[in-house]
Amino acid sequence: MYTVHTLGNGLRVMHLYSKMPIAYVGVAIDVGTRDEQEDESGMAHFTEHMMFKGTLKRRAWQIIKRLENVGGQMDAYTTKEDTYVYSIVPTQFVARSVELLADVVLNSIFPDEELEKERVVVLDEIDSYKDSPSELIFDEFDEHLFPSDPMGRPILGSDQSLKTFDSQRMRRFVDRCYTPDRLLLFCVGDVDENALLRLAERHFNVPCRDSVARSAVVAKSPRFDANVKMDTNQVHCVIGTSLDYPTANERHAAILLNNILGGPNMSSLLNMAIRERHGYCYTVESSFVWYVDTAVWTLYFGCDPENRRKAYSLAMHTLESLKNTPITPRHLAIAKRQLRGQVLIGSQNKESVILALSKKLLHHEVVRTNEEILADIDKLTADDLMRSANTLFSNLSTLTYQ
Repeated sequence: MYTVHTLGNGLRVMHLYSKMPIAYVGVAIDVGTRDEQEDESGMAHFTEHMMFKGTLKRRAWQIIKRLENVGGQMDAYTTKEDTYVYSIVPTQFVARSVELLADVVLNSIFPDEELEKERVVVLDEIDSYKDSPSELIFDEFDEHLFPSDPMGRPILGSDQSLKTFDSQRMRRFVDRCYTPDRLLLFCVGDVDENALLRLAERHFNVPCRDSVARSAVVAKSPRFDANVKMDTNQVHCVIGTSLDYPTANERHAAILLNNILGGPNMSSLLNMAIRERHGYCYTVESSFVWYVDTAVWTLYFGCDPENRRKAYSLAMHTLESLKNTPITPRHLAIAKRQLRGQVLIGSQNKESVILALSKKLLHHEVVRTNEEILADIDKLTADDLMRSANTLFSNLSTLTYQ
């Protein structure tokens, strides 16, 4: 069982004992795209990149080698709401990892010579993203969905915004957002809890600073139906909506419903109706992205232009049937069994489980055991799924690249 301690400056430390030869050590930071000001689009992601380019005591090459020289590895990523910097190391090098994490998160200096090189790297990343319409369309869908909110901005930022970033602006961003109360140090492995706390006190001993309150999501846009001309061989289409953050029961119902509709199973309704029976497209799927105070549900398919109307019609027909027709007891039992299996299989991926746990703790969410989650899934009824369908599949918006 994990424990969480709060240091005097507000930083929290999560410890989970696990008998294994390696340890997962990282810092979860409650800062992402939605914390950027209007002229800072892409700043959270760029800051994550620049953390590794120099600190008060290390050059970039020293940061890279610090864990790699002992067989460890370090990774980082940024989302709309948070930033993660974490490592996987042999257990005996946990102290080295904690010290390095504190150095890159708290002491980065964003040197100008490195900034110019990394700006080119991220601009290339943006360009490569533009070459992937099946990914780009989701960013543009969010822009339509949240037109007056940072949630609608792309995580990578834009060519224009990146060109305005300099060391001084990045330090101001970190000083404003990277307050101790928005940091969570997590460690999972064969590590003594008291030893971890001593390391945290030593290396994360920074003054408490007032945290900038995160604003609520600005009112979402009304329903839209947008078409964008793209020089692509395929038509790409996203259908979706945003919704208020659901209760636990509503969330589990929505997850089960989405799994039935277009989740990872080849037997999902959309895959069977659009791909297997008719061969209208290669990829069709639906998914959720959950945030602390909202969620986005989307259905995506890519197909030949001549099949767009047929694929769209079948997709909408499938949504309507779930709104109006209760799922049969047999189908419901199979769907629950599938989702139970996915939960159990997913729980064996240690890295994913650790990152998911730290995310919940970072955002002060209730952490539930697999047993509790599976019990909630078992309680779901056909009426629960119909209610969820009528919530999700009403007032839908559409964005099409063609």
